[in-house]
Amino acid sequence: MAFNNRNRSLLSLVHHSERDLHYLLDLSRDLKRAKYSGQGRPTLTGKNIALIFEKSSTRTRCAFEVAAYDEGAHVTYIDPSSSQIGHKESMKDTARVLGRMYDAIEYRGASQSIVEELAEYAGVPVFNGLTDEFHPTQMLADVMTMTEHCPKPLTDISFAFVGDGRNNVANSLLLVGAKLGMDVRIGAPQELMPHADHVSMCEEFAAASGASTTITDDPLKAVSGVDFIYTDVWVSMGEPLDTWGRRVDLLLPFQVNAHLMDATGNPRVRFMHCLPAFHNCETTLGAQIAEKYPHLRNGIEVTEDVFESPANIAFEQAENRMHTIKAVLVSALT
Repeated sequence: MAFNNRNRSLLSLVHHSERDLHYLLDLSRDLKRAKYSGQGRPTLTGKNIALIFEKSSTRTRCAFEVAAYDEGAHVTYIDPSSSQIGHKESMKDTARVLGRMYDAIEYRGASQSIVEELAEYAGVPVFNGLTDEFHPTQMLADVMTMTEHCPKPLTDISFAFVGDGRNNVANSLLLVGAKLGMDVRIGAPQELMPHADHVSMCEEFAAASGASTTITDDPLKAVSGVDFIYTDVWVSMGEPLDTWGRRVDLLLPFQVNAHLMDATGNPRVRFMHCLPAFHNCETTLGAQIAEKYPHLRNGIEVTEDVFESPANIAFEQAENRMHTIKAVLVSALT
C-alpha cells in the first residue's frame, strides 16, 4: 500500500484515520517477519532520536531503543536527573533545542499538553510513549497481538477492558477500537467511568467505522462473549499509596480471575495486560498491598492462576511494542 507518513508525529491516535492505523499495523507485521527471518535491513542509518523519560519504564524504553538500533539509528536517553527540563528550561525551549539536534523525539511523562507542546515547537516528529491521557504505541501493539491470536477479521473481534475506566490505557483502547470498527467494552465502577467528552468523541468515531462501544458498571456484561479481557493496575504511577483503600473497594468486582474468564463463555478467551502486573506479592509494592489486604495475596487486578495460564498473552504484547514502535519510526523517518 503506497502511503506517505513521513515526518508525522504520533501523539494520541485521535488524528490518525482507520487507514493510517492499518498501514502502521501492516508495516509492523512486515518488520516483525523481516526480523524473524533475518532479512531485516537498517533503514534509519544516520538518524538520531532523543528519548525523554519523565516517568520510568521497562518496555517502552527497551522497545524504542531496540527498534531504533535494529534500523541503524542512534538514541539518547534523557531522564529528569540528566537534563534541565522543567528545572531551568521549559519544554518549549527544550523542544527548540532538541529539534535542531535530533531527527525525532520520544516523550513519556505526565500531561498530554506537554507532548503536544513538544510537537508544536520541535520541528521534528514527536512520539508519545505514555501520558496521563493516552498510550498510543501500546495500542498498536495490542491490536497487532489481537490479530495474531484471533482468526476473526479485525471488525469481528470483541474485547473488554475492566478496571479503572478513566486511565490512559482504557481511554486509548476505547479510541483505537472505535477507530478500527471493533466491538470494544469498558467495564468500570460508576466512580471510575471514562470521561463523558472522551466517550462522546469515541462514539462519533464508532459511528463512522461501524464499531460497537459499550460502557457498563457490570463486569459480567462487559466480558460476555469477548475474545480478549484486558486490565491494568488499579493505581497509576504517581498516585499515593493511601489511594489503594478506596480503589480496592471499588475495583474488586472487576478483578480478572477464573470466574470472570469463565463468564465470557468463550473457551478461547485470552488475557491481556500492558504490564507491569500485580499478580502476586513478589514485588515490593505487591507485598505492601498484600500485607494490608490479605485477600489480595494471590493477585490484585489479575490473579496468579490467570496470569500464569496459557490464556495470558501479555508477553506477546510486550514484544510487539518493539515491532510496532519500529513501524512508527520507519514510517516517519524514511
